[in-house]
Amino acid sequence: MKSPYQGLSRDAFWRTGVSVKSVESLSNVYRPKTPVKKNEKVITLGSCFAQHIARNMRKRGYTVFDSEPPPKGLHGLAANKFGYELFSARTGNVYVMRQLLQLFEEAFGVWTPSSIVWEKSGRYFDAMRPSVEPDGHVSPEAVTKHRKNHLANVKIMFKTADVFIFTLGLTEAWMHKDSGDIYPTAPGTIAGEFNDSQYVFKNFTFLEIYEDFMKLKAHLKRVNPKLRFILSVSPVPLTATATDQHVLTATTYSKSVLRGVAGQLASENDDIDYFPSFDILTSTLAAGKLYEKNLRSISPEGVGIAMNTFFNANEVGNGNIEVTSEGTPVNSDYLNSSQDSDEEFCEDVLLEAFNK
Repeated sequence: MKSPYQGLSRDAFWRTGVSVKSVESLSNVYRPKTPVKKNEKVITLGSCFAQHIARNMRKRGYTVFDSEPPPKGLHGLAANKFGYELFSARTGNVYVMRQLLQLFEEAFGVWTPSSIVWEKSGRYFDAMRPSVEPDGHVSPEAVTKHRKNHLANVKIMFKTADVFIFTLGLTEAWMHKDSGDIYPTAPGTIAGEFNDSQYVFKNFTFLEIYEDFMKLKAHLKRVNPKLRFILSVSPVPLTATATDQHVLTATTYSKSVLRGVAGQLASENDDIDYFPSFDILTSTLAAGKLYEKNLRSISPEGVGIAMNTFFNANEVGNGNIEVTSEGTPVNSDYLNSSQDSDEEFCEDVLLEAFNK
């Protein structure tokens, strides 16, 4: 009797593809459509987990483009505190797709937010990235000036890149009722003041996220036709949910939607790839072993396993078959610099302060 499952590879079956393996030895779980070359300019944005991608790519000698580097002499944790060296621009974490779309449209003059200034204790913050200046600015005018400079660097970033790696983090966001402005954190968490007559909770659907990305892609292709994309989903659960669900089911919904969108986009577009860091780290094979005790943060071992999967696949794809389980060679100059830090900077962690 003939079956369509006859002749499939061993990786197509759970027993031989997963249950007899270790999470460190998974093979063929990631096969990039177009491997990233080390001389290609890569930009990274997204949620907290995306910070690991940029950091590890630099260590391995890949060209991670930074359009907004720190002032001379500011490096490492000190630079990270002010939003430098975390992503390819000083954006702070970009958690939801609509936030990314609005960032592009603002930088290129397609869209203007209703207000970018939040206040706290006489200091003024950029509402679209309130964490990048921890002490705020002296005036609303200073916020406007800094944001104008930031957006100019965002334009450079998008127009320069060869590869854009974006990590989808959340479906939940807070939105200005009248304008539709999306913020990376709720008003009143870092700065500003929450008023339910002005702000509303938004939990994005599959279709909304999908359409936002396709709109963004069309924008990007007009200014940078060569650009291709790698999507991933953050394996980090929600710190808190503003839905009426348990945080566990809210996390499952959010991550399932994001994984579905990323998979759909990758299956339909030759220039969009999906890197399965989420799949690896949350798999039954990993069984929670790659998380810290808080069951939320990814352990250094987990980050290493996910990133080695990425590097090994890209090295093989570029013709280098001699790749060890430790991955590709580390850039010793980068490792020896003071820029390296494994700490994540996540605004949403601040929500735990409201857990009474």
